[in-house]
Amino acid sequence: MIESSRLQRVRSWLLWALVAGLAVSISLAEAALAALGLCLLIPSPDRPRLKWPLVIPVSAFALLTLISAAASEHPLESLVTGREVLLLGATWVVMGALADGRAARRFVSALFLAVSLVAIFAIVQVALCGPGLGEIPLIGRFFVRCARARGFFSIYMTLAGVLMALLVAVLPKLVEAGGRAAWAWTAWLLSAAALALTYVRGAWLGFVFGAAGSLLASRRRVVALLGLAAVISLMVVALPGVLSRARSIGSTTDATAADRLAMAEAGLRMARERPILGLGVGQVKRVYPDYAAPTALLRDSGHLHNTPLQILVERGALGLLAWLLIYVEFLLRAGLIAARLPREAVEPRALVLGSMFAVVAFLFAGLFEYNFGDSEVLLVVSSLMAVPFVIDRAVALPGDGGRPELSVSVAPPGPQRMPAPRA
Repeated sequence: MIESSRLQRVRSWLLWALVAGLAVSISLAEAALAALGLCLLIPSPDRPRLKWPLVIPVSAFALLTLISAAASEHPLESLVTGREVLLLGATWVVMGALADGRAARRFVSALFLAVSLVAIFAIVQVALCGPGLGEIPLIGRFFVRCARARGFFSIYMTLAGVLMALLVAVLPKLVEAGGRAAWAWTAWLLSAAALALTYVRGAWLGFVFGAAGSLLASRRRVVALLGLAAVISLMVVALPGVLSRARSIGSTTDATAADRLAMAEAGLRMARERPILGLGVGQVKRVYPDYAAPTALLRDSGHLHNTPLQILVERGALGLLAWLLIYVEFLLRAGLIAARLPREAVEPRALVLGSMFAVVAFLFAGLFEYNFGDSEVLLVVSSLMAVPFVIDRAVALPGDGGRPELSVSVAPPGPQRMPAPRA
């Protein structure tokens, strides 16, 4: 058995590597996640007992993905593309790596800080964007396709999805902290500005829906909602191009919106072809040209810009049902965890609500884009889904008096060792 303190240090540094990877590199994030998973296989007396929430719907969804891939016309390609289902396991890995509520708070704070730093770079990226910058040695790649904020990600939609989830996840905590979290509020506002500069309307709508929902559950809901409305109004007016982009939401004359409707129509026709098991993951790109309406702008699209519809087409009605049950069960269980927390457990409840409504924002934004197929976004959301279960485990620890950590401070994270549960 590896010495407990040494394993704990390894686990701690792997968590920080995961945080860094979620902010700048999917390869680093996946490697850190895999290493953390291996660490959980090593016997350790101070590691929390492993539990498997959501295991039934996740297993059903994974099984149906395999069956759909095997039944598709290109099974190997479909199987490789369907590996995204493995990222759902991040919830269990992160849950096992976080020892208690304090560790969960540090993880969320660290991830928020890391993504906030990326947001600052993304704002600079858009502000300095211009011809010729892409040719500059070393930094030129950063200014390729820089008209819309993308940070270190390959596309602006990924940055938008990650920012959306983190902004919603930390908002209840910041509202409860109030003026004691000035640095965090500054980082939050800069991240919100970067989200606006992605010009991704689906992520905007997901953010508004998730943030408003989380604030309705807050003790300071009226002031918080007014503040949210003021921030959104300011950014719409002050940031270049945001107002005109916002005005196009729901417009029947907007070319992109019209193309999304054409995709929805084509997707429904595809779903009727194989309603039970679907076409197989990754097969939309092969058949979409045959179903695209004459008015469609993109005739070679690989996805339908709608997550439930994409899953219905690729995995059939059974796959869609299993996918929905994953998030229905999560939201129900997280809601029960929040309800069970004692009244004075301000910060733990804020962390649980933040996680819940980050998922709500993710699901709502998925009505306008296929964000489940974006590995970076899915990995962030799946990691945040571990937080309520860690909080619940911390509350239930024997000798803990049934009470979790009650601090509402938002301290900048550092390379500290995750504390083990108290015996």
